[in-house]
Amino acid sequence: MQPQATSSTNGPLSGLKVLEMGQLIAGPFAAKTLADFGAEVIKIEPPGSGDPLRQWRLLHQGTSVWWQVQSRNKKSVALDLKQPEARDIVRRLAAECDVLVENFKPGVMEAWGLGYNELSQTNAGLIMLRISGYGQTGPYKDRPGFGVVAEAMGGLRHLTGEPGRVPVRVGVSIGDTLASLHGVIGILMALHHRHISKRGQVIDVALYEAVFNCMESLLPEYSAFGAVREAAGSALPGIAPSNAYPCVDGWVLVAGNGDSIFTRLMTTIGRDDWARDPALVGNAARVARVAEIDAALGAWTRTRTVSAVLEALNTAQVPAGRLYTAKDIAEDPHYRARGMIERITSADGLSLDVPGIVPKLSATPGRITRRAPLLGEDTQAVLRELGITPEQEAGLRERGVL
Repeated sequence: MQPQATSSTNGPLSGLKVLEMGQLIAGPFAAKTLADFGAEVIKIEPPGSGDPLRQWRLLHQGTSVWWQVQSRNKKSVALDLKQPEARDIVRRLAAECDVLVENFKPGVMEAWGLGYNELSQTNAGLIMLRISGYGQTGPYKDRPGFGVVAEAMGGLRHLTGEPGRVPVRVGVSIGDTLASLHGVIGILMALHHRHISKRGQVIDVALYEAVFNCMESLLPEYSAFGAVREAAGSALPGIAPSNAYPCVDGWVLVAGNGDSIFTRLMTTIGRDDWARDPALVGNAARVARVAEIDAALGAWTRTRTVSAVLEALNTAQVPAGRLYTAKDIAEDPHYRARGMIERITSADGLSLDVPGIVPKLSATPGRITRRAPLLGEDTQAVLRELGITPEQEAGLRERGVL
C-alpha cells in the first residue's frame, strides 16, 4: 500500500510530531485540530478493525463519512497494542514525538508500560495529553466515562430541555469536543513552557471538568444564594429578551438583551412606548417583565415569515437568526465565503463537503493537506523511518503485530 504524499505546509505547528493513541472522539478531535495547523500526526489503530469511529453513523462503502473529517491530515499505523512488540514500536515513536494524545481509561497506558514516567525516561520533553471521563486522580477515576455522562455530571444535561420534561442531550458529543479543545489549549501552554524549561509534562483533562468549566454562573449562584438553576427551554434565564419566537413558517432566535438593542427592537415591533420607558432600562428591569416582553415579541413574529422578521431585525441591527439545518448550512453563502465548507475526495472516491478549519489565522492558516487514511496506510513508511527493515516488518506481520 502506497502512503499519500505529504504536501508542504507553513502551518504554525509545522515540525511538531504527535502520536495519537486515542479513539472515537475526544483524543482524535484534539489531534485533528493540531494536524489542521501543520502538525504531523501518527494515529495508532488496531489491525483489522481500526478506530471504531470508522463504523459510526452513516457509511459510504463501509466507512463513516465522519471519519473523513475526524482523521484528515493524519497518518494511520496499525498496531496490536496487546502485543509487546507493538508496544516497543510505540516506545520508539514516543521517543521521537513532541506530543502523545491518549483517551484510554486511567491505568491502561501504565499497564502497557507506556505511562508518562516510562516514556519520559527516553524523551524528557514529551508532552502527554490524557483525556478521560473523570481524570487521572480522585475517587471516580476508575469509572468508565463517555461524553454524555460527563455532560450530566458537569451540570449541562440538567439545564437542557423544557421545564419539567425529561432532560435532553445536546445533539452532538459536546462533552468530548469541549474536552478536546481544553486539551489542545493545554498542549499549546505546555509547548510554551517546554520552550523555556526543556521539560515536558502531563495534561490531565476530565470530560466532566471541561463541561463544568463552561457552566458560567451555575456554581457561584448556588454558593451565594442557594439558587439551583433549572431547565428553561429556549430562553436564557436571567437575560431578557433572549428566546426563540414562532413565525408563520418556522422559528426565529432573537437576542435583544442590551439597552440600545432593546430600544431598537421595541421600535421595530411597534412598541415605541417600551422603547422609551425608563422602567425597562437595564437587564434586571427587563427580566422582571420577561413574560410580557416575550409575549409581545411572539405576537409580532407569529404573523410574519422568518425571512421577513430577519430582514426587519437585521435592518435595525438587532441580533437574530434562523434555525439552520445541514441543508441550510450547505447552501449558505457566508459559510462558503469564509471557507467553512471545503470539498475533499475520500480514499474510496467520494466527493464530500466537510467543515473547514477553525480558527482563521492571518499569516499561518490551517489547511487540509491529506485525506483521511485507510487503515494502516502509513504503517510501512513509518516503520522504515524507525529503521525497521522489510524483513523485520514481514516477521511482525506474520506474528499479527501489524
